Amino acid sequence: MHGEFKVPGGKLVVVDLDVRDGALADVRLSGDFFLEPDDALPLIDAALTGLPVASDAKTIAAAVTAALPEGAILLGFSAEAVATAVRRALQRATSWDDYRWELVQPGPLSPLMHLALDQVLAEEVGEGRRAPTLRFWEWASPAVVIGSFQSVKNEVDADNAERYGFPVVRRISGGGAMFIEPAGAVTYSLYAPVDLVQGMTFADSYAFLDEWAVQGLKSLGIDASYVPLNDIASPSGKIGGAAQKRLGNGGVLHHVTMAYDMDGDRMAEVLRIGREKLSDKGTTSAAKRVDPLRSQTGLDRAEIIDRLVDTFRSAHGLVEGALTADELARAEQLVAEKFDTPAWLHRVP
Repeated sequence: MHGEFKVPGGKLVVVDLDVRDGALADVRLSGDFFLEPDDALPLIDAALTGLPVASDAKTIAAAVTAALPEGAILLGFSAEAVATAVRRALQRATSWDDYRWELVQPGPLSPLMHLALDQVLAEEVGEGRRAPTLRFWEWASPAVVIGSFQSVKNEVDADNAERYGFPVVRRISGGGAMFIEPAGAVTYSLYAPVDLVQGMTFADSYAFLDEWAVQGLKSLGIDASYVPLNDIASPSGKIGGAAQKRLGNGGVLHHVTMAYDMDGDRMAEVLRIGREKLSDKGTTSAAKRVDPLRSQTGLDRAEIIDRLVDTFRSAHGLVEGALTADELARAEQLVAEKFDTPAWLHRVP
C-alpha cells in the first residue's frame, strides 16, 4: 500500500507498507524532507511496523515521536504528516483528486442566508448527497459576522453598528468577528468530507485547505503566506482569516474572508477590538493590521475571484454546479428557526 501527503508549505511525505494479520508490516518512510540524524529514519519505520491498522492519527504520530532520538530535527514535515501519509496508504484518508469538485456562485444573498447555506451544504456533503463544493459568496448587504463562541456585547458597538447599518449575525464556526462591506470582501466556503483532512491537526488542516488560495494570490504578484493558526497574510499585513467547523456526520465547513477594500475607520467604530487582542500583533491599530487586496493588486474584485477559481480548477479540478431548490428551502427554514433568532445571536451573552 502507498500513501502520500504534501505538507502545506513543506515537503512531500511518502509511506509504503504492507498489512499482515491486522497490523502494519514492512513500513518504509521516504520523501524530500530533511531529517537529522540519518539513523532516525529506520527508527521511525520500526516504530510504525506492528501498529494495528485501526490506529488513529494520534496513535501513529505518538509512535513516531517516541521513536525519535533526543535532539532529532524534522524539517518540512512532522509526526502528524507521517500519520496522514500512513492513513492514506491504508485508504483511511483521501486527497483532493479523489473527488469531483463543484463550483457554486449563486449571486448576492443576505448574510443570514449565507450562514444558513454553510450549515446546509456542509451537512449535504457529510451525508453524501452533494459533491464536495467550493462556493464564492456575494454579499447583498453589510454585516458584522461574529464567531460561534464570541460575545455580542464584547465584540460589537451596538449603537454604531445600528447607526451605520451593520446588522450582527452569528456563524456556526469559531474565530473572530468579520466586518463586511459587500464590495470590500472576498469570501469563499469549502464543503468537504472529513476524510480529506483525516489525520491532520486542526492547525495543519487550515493551511492544507487554503494552500490553493495562497498560490492564487501569489500568481497575482502578492507575497502571500499562511500564518498559523488561521490567517492569510503578506509582509504588509493580514489579508484574510479562516474558520472551520467539523460536523458529526462527516462534513467539514472551511470558510475564508479576505479584505478586498476596507473602511478601517468605520470598522474601528463598529467593532470593539481591545488592546489585549492586539497585544501580540505588533500594532495598536486594527485597521493597520489589514492589507486589502485592492491596494496590493490594483485589480477589480471580480478579477481576483476569477483568478482564485482558475487556480482551484487547475490544482484540483472544478465543474459548474448549482444550489438545489431543496437546499435553498432548508436554508430559508434555518434562517427563520435559528440564525435570525435572538436565542442564536445571543447564545453567548
